[in-house]
Amino acid sequence: MQTLGWAAAGGIAFPFCMTSAGAAMVFFARPRARSEKTTLGFAAGVMTAASVWSLLLPAIERSEALGLPGWLPAAAGLLAGVVFLAAMDGWFVRLAGDRAGTALLSAAITLHNVPEGLAVGLAFALAAEEGSMAAAAALSLGIGIQNFPEGMAIALPLRQSGRSRLNAFAGGVLSGAVEPAAAMLAAALSARLVAVMPWLLAFAAGAMLYVVVEELVPQAAGRSGTCGFVAGFLAMMVLDVALG
Repeated sequence: MQTLGWAAAGGIAFPFCMTSAGAAMVFFARPRARSEKTTLGFAAGVMTAASVWSLLLPAIERSEALGLPGWLPAAAGLLAGVVFLAAMDGWFVRLAGDRAGTALLSAAITLHNVPEGLAVGLAFALAAEEGSMAAAAALSLGIGIQNFPEGMAIALPLRQSGRSRLNAFAGGVLSGAVEPAAAMLAAALSARLVAVMPWLLAFAAGAMLYVVVEELVPQAAGRSGTCGFVAGFLAMMVLDVALG
């Protein structure tokens, strides 16, 4: 039983560590103005693919497993996420001014990490009851590897906006810190969160898609931005599909 406890702790911490590792890439990237569109396009591609494969499709599958129409939580949650981020966007503009875009990007990926953390926590809670960690460990591994480009997707645009490397790295790390916290909460309240997971996943997808369309795509417009978008989308899609 103690072995299961250590395995669960490691599995819960792994996605956060991978987000931090991705954010650490900001220390190796050279700030060049011409690369800004590529960086923003990459972030947009990562977030678009994550919205579909990591959030909306699992929301549909979980809804159907609960006996609900697959489209209902996905559509309602997505719309709620868009409305919430639109309101937050207006608040950030008043509060942060020119830095509203990067603040919104960080907020969206942070929100996206919450349902991922909940999913990991629920998986390990179930695994503890069954005595086998294989499925939960696979989920943690998959989400963790996917989190590497997401850490980059926060830290690199923050660096491009004028933040110091350390500040940009800290932004990426903090975005992932919610994940182990959400996982531990889910493990403690596992029986109560199963029913709302589809709605939370779709809500996070709507939040991310709002940022992609409102902030990232307009700034990444151009050939280099398009190439960055395709690269980010492909990387995230391959990781999601290959790791399940």
